[in-house]
Amino acid sequence: MRSQRREDEITTKELMHILYATQPNFRSYQPNSRYDYDHGIDCDEVYPNIFIGDENAARSKIFLRRNGITHVVNMAQGKLLGMVDTDQEFYKNTNIKYMGVCLMDLPVTNISVYFERVADFIENGIKNGGKVLVHCVMGVSRSSTSVLAYLMLKERLSACEALSKIRKIRDIRPNDGFLFQLAQLDNKLKRERMRGIFL
Repeated sequence: MRSQRREDEITTKELMHILYATQPNFRSYQPNSRYDYDHGIDCDEVYPNIFIGDENAARSKIFLRRNGITHVVNMAQGKLLGMVDTDQEFYKNTNIKYMGVCLMDLPVTNISVYFERVADFIENGIKNGGKVLVHCVMGVSRSSTSVLAYLMLKERLSACEALSKIRKIRDIRPNDGFLFQLAQLDNKLKRERMRGIFL
């Protein structure tokens, strides 16, 4: 028998409503140079020292250096279509620390198994005075989902708060399956934090 949803629990539908009701303030990221514009770099600083960007941002060492990026998270590592074929070797002549996660942008993909690990990597980068770029191919689904999870896990934002905050800055669109997993994380964190109050 299915358990009934508690009134304070968030649903995927509610997150989808926030996603489509909140319009980004175009354009928060202004290319720093003709180089950025010519190379089609699409990247935004969505939270202090955290950037969400596309493949072009991640591949441009000039862009990364100019923006002081010290850590890169590739949420689409791989050689297949819809993936970005970079790794630590790609950044060998830089001081960039790299983390790669091989995930397809599909509603059935279980991205939640990486939430904690990616959040820890982002947190460590920022704590050491660095700046973190989280990217996938277009910087709208896999990468944004990971940053949203970071904000929920480490900054204690609710899924609604995190989604609204990031969506105002960047045109993110996590797929429905990822939104479902963010809703699950939100409800789990709420339950854990409520238990902590009463212990």
